[in-house]
Amino acid sequence: MAFAACVATVIAAQAPGRAAPAQLAITIAARSLQPGELIVVTIGGAARAGAQDREDRLHDVHVSLFGQTVPAFEDGGVWTALVGVDLDRRPGRYVLDASARRGGVELEASKALVVAPKHFATRTLTVSPEFVNPPPDTVARIAADARLLSDIYAHSAEEPLWRPPFVRPVPQSANSRFGQRSRFNGELRSPHAGTDFMSPAGTPVKAPNGGRVVVARELYFTGNTVIIDHGLGVFSMLAHLSRLDVREGDRVNGGDPIGLVGATGRVTGPHLHWAMRVGGARVDPMSALALLGSPPAPR
Repeated sequence: MAFAACVATVIAAQAPGRAAPAQLAITIAARSLQPGELIVVTIGGAARAGAQDREDRLHDVHVSLFGQTVPAFEDGGVWTALVGVDLDRRPGRYVLDASARRGGVELEASKALVVAPKHFATRTLTVSPEFVNPPPDTVARIAADARLLSDIYAHSAEEPLWRPPFVRPVPQSANSRFGQRSRFNGELRSPHAGTDFMSPAGTPVKAPNGGRVVVARELYFTGNTVIIDHGLGVFSMLAHLSRLDVREGDRVNGGDPIGLVGATGRVTGPHLHWAMRVGGARVDPMSALALLGSPPAPR
């Protein structure tokens, strides 16, 4: 895989007391190290001369950051892990740890990262009161939707179901700022944890990448919603559809049609809302396109 921005590379020798001079190398790619960004971590190891079989190659590769450990996956001899910097992650210094095994030897490496501050805009709107506070008779439904989403995001496939590149779900440009907070009638609401595309109603929506459809139903806030489990804790949500063209349990490939743009749920007009979760972190889908999307066409 080729990534758009290489932030840092570190090579760390294995722990003292080990006999062999094996090494791990950590390469990090990101648009920036800020809240709401995706980090692509690549782990490599100095191969022993004549390495042929599993005992001579890296295996059981994992990455730990922000208190979470995620498995890496191998593709073409390259080990990769996706880590998200959550929208609310505090700026500061963090340590990324990588571990792997080669034969019976455990290898480790660490890299210090600094998450920089990021300012998210706030907009102030005056709207109808019922738009801000849902009617009392919807409370149970909203709670049920929240439980469903919590359970969905807690259970992901144990292998990657996606392959590069990620693709735009609609051809139109993004028009809203990820992380923007809205103040409705003086009340500050949760940050916008996705990206909106002002696509006309009826525009076909494509799966951003391969995976299994884990939600294809109407939800109170997001209307007709499709959630795709891309595996290893990576999810895409595509919301406010006018029509669903997939069912829960379906397997999809990147670019497959999943529905049509609409204005269902708590919205004021037709558009597509695309949100991504990576290991529970809310990340800007545009960072996935920047790092793992199709390279620009040559001029």
